[in-house]
Amino acid sequence: MKRLNKIVNQVNQLESTISTLSDSQLRDKTAEFKQRLEKGETLDDLLPEAFAVVREAAKRVLGMRHFDVQILGGIVLHEGRISEMKTGEGKTLVATLPAYLNALEGKGVHVVTVNEYLATRDRNQMGQVFEFLGLTVGLNIHDLSAQEKQEAYAADITYGTNNEFGFDYLRDNMVLYKEQMVQRPLNYAIIDEVDSILIDEARTPLIISGQAAKSTDLYYAAAHFVNRLKEIEDYTMDIKSNSVALTDEGVEKAEKSFGIDNLYDTNHITLNHHITQALKAKVLMKRDRDYVVQDGEVIIVDEFTGRLMHGRRYSDGLHQAIEAKEGLQVQNESMTLATITLQNYFRMYQKLAGMTGTAKTEEEEFKKIYGLDVVVIPTNMPMIREDMPDVIYKTERAKYQAVVNEIVNRYQKRQPVLVGTTSIEKSELLSEMLKRKGIPHNVLNAKFHAQEAEIVAKAGQPGTITIATNMAGRGTDIVLGDGVSKLGGLHIIGTERHESRRIDNQLRGRSGRQGDPGSTQFYLSLEDELMKRFGSEHIMGMMDKLGMEEDQPIESRMVTRAIESAQKRVEGQNFDIRRTVLQYDDVMNQQREVMYRQRREVLESDNLRDVVIGMIMNYVERLVHLHCPEELVQEEWDLKAIIEQANRTFLKEGTITEKDIWGKEPEEIIELFRQRIEQQYQEREEQLGENMREFEKVVLLRAVDSKWMDHIDAMDQLRQGIHLRAYGQTDPLREYQMEGFEMFQGMIQAIEEEVATYIMKAQIQNNLQREAVAVGQAVDTKGEQTKKKPAKAAEKIGRNDLCPCGSGKKYKHCHGATA
Repeated sequence: MKRLNKIVNQVNQLESTISTLSDSQLRDKTAEFKQRLEKGETLDDLLPEAFAVVREAAKRVLGMRHFDVQILGGIVLHEGRISEMKTGEGKTLVATLPAYLNALEGKGVHVVTVNEYLATRDRNQMGQVFEFLGLTVGLNIHDLSAQEKQEAYAADITYGTNNEFGFDYLRDNMVLYKEQMVQRPLNYAIIDEVDSILIDEARTPLIISGQAAKSTDLYYAAAHFVNRLKEIEDYTMDIKSNSVALTDEGVEKAEKSFGIDNLYDTNHITLNHHITQALKAKVLMKRDRDYVVQDGEVIIVDEFTGRLMHGRRYSDGLHQAIEAKEGLQVQNESMTLATITLQNYFRMYQKLAGMTGTAKTEEEEFKKIYGLDVVVIPTNMPMIREDMPDVIYKTERAKYQAVVNEIVNRYQKRQPVLVGTTSIEKSELLSEMLKRKGIPHNVLNAKFHAQEAEIVAKAGQPGTITIATNMAGRGTDIVLGDGVSKLGGLHIIGTERHESRRIDNQLRGRSGRQGDPGSTQFYLSLEDELMKRFGSEHIMGMMDKLGMEEDQPIESRMVTRAIESAQKRVEGQNFDIRRTVLQYDDVMNQQREVMYRQRREVLESDNLRDVVIGMIMNYVERLVHLHCPEELVQEEWDLKAIIEQANRTFLKEGTITEKDIWGKEPEEIIELFRQRIEQQYQEREEQLGENMREFEKVVLLRAVDSKWMDHIDAMDQLRQGIHLRAYGQTDPLREYQMEGFEMFQGMIQAIEEEVATYIMKAQIQNNLQREAVAVGQAVDTKGEQTKKKPAKAAEKIGRNDLCPCGSGKKYKHCHGATA
């Protein structure tokens, strides 16, 4: 505080000079600061003067002058910490200071709030200060077009909600052209109500789920087709690499059966993939060896232990192919396309800061997970609110009766009362009891943010009774009406202790703002959820022994302390749950970062030749080392399998023969393949001309997206079933990390194989269209669908529609007939 107060003094000393500047001179300061940054000054150097400029601008534009404690809060936010400021201390105004200072770098500042009503309110009100100083301000809410979002993100300062920022990040990593991305690199975020966003909402990940463009009918059609194929004549199998592929005759049969000209056309990637997986399911996957069928589900058998691996699914559509083979219902037509936890999203910012009235109780979590420490900022005026001890009743009925009596007493004196409940159900019960007593009141249950904020703002008027759930109207200031101070200010009644002390403190903090009088009291019963969890039987027994009546309360500081220690225990348990969610998501997060980074490189690159050849060579190396293991002598190497698989996937027949590689060392074989691949690639480039570069992107994006989405889905299934491994005396998290890594490696290999095959073998007409692999739909953290991504709608296929496989036939004559 000593160090921070010195900086506040510097800001105060500049006030007299800055206040003499004209409006245009004040605005010119922004350009001056930017020049000084270019010449080597730092944001810390500029801070005192920049803060003084914002304070002066706010005075002129809003008629508000930042208090010293607000300047303190602003410094803490600029330093990338959490500033705990009591309710009513003007946190929204505090954010203008670090937002302006950090926006001078031109990298973008995000001010994050819990709902769109608050984001819009703050942007419209505080945005005036920034615009007066010559900065641009954006608002990021859903239902904006991609272009409107790009404009919002291009602004110097962007207001928006946590969910919308997170979903935009996920959507940006699903776009097909780099011009469709909306976000800039994540620079600096100031999170309002930081405890609500980074703690309360951190248990539920953001999810974009979707309808995969592949209909389940295609799995059945492919299974039906491969059942008619014969080994050697129609397909060959390589036990060692656990792979299977169609022969030329098999390819012809597929083309004839599905009514298409060329199975390797880029239009038929999906169909080809389905046939390959159906063939694997038929030939390589044996029932009661690799998997069992139980209750209509395919469950994998662990090849090493023989245990059933509940929750684990084969990725890349193989599991669905087995379901089709067994005649079961094919699962997961809708799938998770992209997902991230709020923790991992916000940890990607270069600098993160937050503000709230209640953070100190969760300081350990902020420190461990986000590296943020909490600084408690003193109040501008001394706090004179009276927090009365809890009152405890034997039964819930007696408690609510006492609450209603208390409300009636205070209503008769015209003192405003705000009653906090933990659920909508409880708020409606209280409302019913008050109606019977003829007491007018408002009920809020966190459903309508805009109306709620208005009602909460008026909760301090004489004689107003407001019943609210904990979240209702959060972020809104309650100003006392005329004469209310003399009546004792706003009285808060809590009808139940929440499992987190922080939420109770928020409710208390609604009263006693800016040195106003106020009072708070919690009414509890031994039947409350929290009390039952922590030994209310003991107190109940004591009350019975003393012969206490149902409506006779205990009022004791000792009981209050006991409850607080119970809350500490629950907070600890909840922290462990959130940490576990994060540990599991960290496994996905490392994989997600690798995939998204590579995907961006694909979008931004002009020439992917080296990337593609690198992928083909990775595939070649695996192929050669698999069939030429060091422990075998050369005569026992399976050179024939190498040539057959190379011909099937990426080489023209006869390019390399067994004779060419006979007697060579593995490294020499790989080098020969490299030369031939580069030669064949050159021919492809000459054949396709300028289309080659777009062709590379089409194939790579499709392979990466389809395999990654299948992988997310498989990881999701694994995560849901992994806790059962604990019964086998193994650590589920460690198993998840190891199996997740293996699955990721498998996915990378599958991408490389698909890219090798299509780049080297696919026929293309003039149809180089990048297509979304699936249609995405954001699902907000409450599980409601929020916004459709503009993409092709995945509708049910009509019998007379064209078949989605691209054959040009009606569905009823194509896959509809074979399904």
